[in-house]
Amino acid sequence: VRAREPGNRFEKNFPFAAKGGEDKINREFKIKTAERPAGPQIKYRLPRRARQREERTAMEHKKKISVAIDGPSGAGKSTLARAAAKELGLLYVDTGAIYRTVTLYVLRRGAEPKDAAAVAALLPEAGITMDYDPGGLQRMYLNGEDVTDQIRSQEVSMAASAAASHPAVRAFLLEMQRDMAKKRSVVMDGRDIGTVVLPEADVKIFLTASSEARARRRWLELQQRGVSGDFDQLLRETRERDENDMNRAAAPLRPAADAITLDTTKINFQESLARLIEIIRERTGL
Repeated sequence: VRAREPGNRFEKNFPFAAKGGEDKINREFKIKTAERPAGPQIKYRLPRRARQREERTAMEHKKKISVAIDGPSGAGKSTLARAAAKELGLLYVDTGAIYRTVTLYVLRRGAEPKDAAAVAALLPEAGITMDYDPGGLQRMYLNGEDVTDQIRSQEVSMAASAAASHPAVRAFLLEMQRDMAKKRSVVMDGRDIGTVVLPEADVKIFLTASSEARARRRWLELQQRGVSGDFDQLLRETRERDENDMNRAAAPLRPAADAITLDTTKINFQESLARLIEIIRERTGL
């Protein structure tokens, strides 16, 4: 675990990581949020046990705590962030699931995810609700239908990057994400949490792994589900997703200037989780 040094390999891979890049992106994104379409606000509820645990943590530390975890697809952000949040008594927010829900709606309506105008036109009709089950698992609803499992399909995974790249989509969801962090102590993961959504987060972590390692993890996951998958195809798709995420116009994937990089390529889940929790504790005093 180490703080990102200027000029290291991550700065080469993420062109906006250089000094001044973050301010530039935030200025551009702030302008584009004025284009936010009118639409229903996303609602969320929290089970009593999880809410009490999170409120107790906030009271003990006399403030809301925010942890921003960014990184490429397949790096293990969601699994690790969820486990860390549970251990530390914080609310876990999977922002990727929210964007996937928008993507699923776009696909169901037969629109092209890369067509910015077509996607923006559909947003006011997308009734998206985020909820938590008694076990604390985040569940996503699309116009009243539980789509928590459907949004994890390969079709949605491949289209999500294109749909989420549009400024109208990111603006549509921006305030909802920020509002959650204002009201709750959160561990929030995504692509632009530390750079755009929560630029003042108490802890910023860039969680990554090599494309080969991420494709292999996805392949093993599919095998465990009894689904056949071609490793070479998964590797191509992983690299394509990285390329799309890093080069999109609105809030591209990159480490925040003050983020700590955690590379999990050569360590297992338990080791990754231990290091993640260690970073958060050191920065917040939890």
